[in-house]
Amino acid sequence: MSRNSGSTGRGTAWQLLRRGRLLLQAVALAATAFTAAEARDLKAIGVLVGDLGNPFFVELGKGVEAAARELAGPEVGVTVRSSGYDLDRQTAQIDEFVKDGIDILILNAVDTTKIEPAVLRARATGMVVVATDVKAAGASATVTSDNRQAGKLACRYMAGRLGGKGEVLILNGPPVSSVIERVAGCRSELTAFAGITLLPDDEDCGGSLDGGLACMTAMMVKHPHIDGVFTINDPTATGANIAADRAGRQEFFIVSVDGSPVAVDLLRNPGTRFAATVAQNPKGMAELAVQMGIALFKGEKPAETLIEMPVTLMTADKAKDYTGWGR
Repeated sequence: MSRNSGSTGRGTAWQLLRRGRLLLQAVALAATAFTAAEARDLKAIGVLVGDLGNPFFVELGKGVEAAARELAGPEVGVTVRSSGYDLDRQTAQIDEFVKDGIDILILNAVDTTKIEPAVLRARATGMVVVATDVKAAGASATVTSDNRQAGKLACRYMAGRLGGKGEVLILNGPPVSSVIERVAGCRSELTAFAGITLLPDDEDCGGSLDGGLACMTAMMVKHPHIDGVFTINDPTATGANIAADRAGRQEFFIVSVDGSPVAVDLLRNPGTRFAATVAQNPKGMAELAVQMGIALFKGEKPAETLIEMPVTLMTADKAKDYTGWGR
């Protein structure tokens, strides 16, 4: 069977990710030079992410800080906080940011729909809310990866490696748009193959290493044989890999989403269960989010309020040339 894997050739993965910055032309932002003088009324930017234990969100926070310094000047304060994937905690953090006078909120929502009341309260005070990595109901604008494509690329590769047959497990995650879209993209690829059996994927594994470890441990008890595993992010995949090591299970391989340094190092390891990860660009995402936030803060209306950044499939044969985020 021959199907397009979506890869771009050795040495081009990071260049493809960098294309995300070119999307500014489509939203009429690239030509705008934001100086400290132009943003003199902008005093504070807040960043809320699901889990600072996830390297992706650490890079996102660093990216916002760097973009704020470059685009708005060093006097603009940036506060980064983790919500621990707790909706009540994130709601309280948004309300605290309102009290603190945060001008722009870069929000990685822990629940795409249930966060809306807090977002609308914040916007009613004049705060600009830019949803980042996942969609958030009520946000002023949104910058994410093309998450459906990420799921498609990962599971198209999986199906090809399996020869279109086998038992496949999906380790799901929190109820946010990025996870929902990745799983939907994956399922749309796998269900096209009559020889592939999809095992249940309804459990939320938390999007974390510990969650991946616990879920994979339980799934291996339920399923004596598994051929392939798709996880919604690299921390989940890392936990699943540890669980398989402990159980001595060698029959399956893992594909994931993120392109984190840890996952790429595992791809470089001969005999690894890691077969592929779809790389994102957290720093580019952060820069776009800050640029859109500043534009909206200044009263400008972008041509597009939803940007989906390109992703690329990273496999073992390309990992040695990868110079992506954090490197």
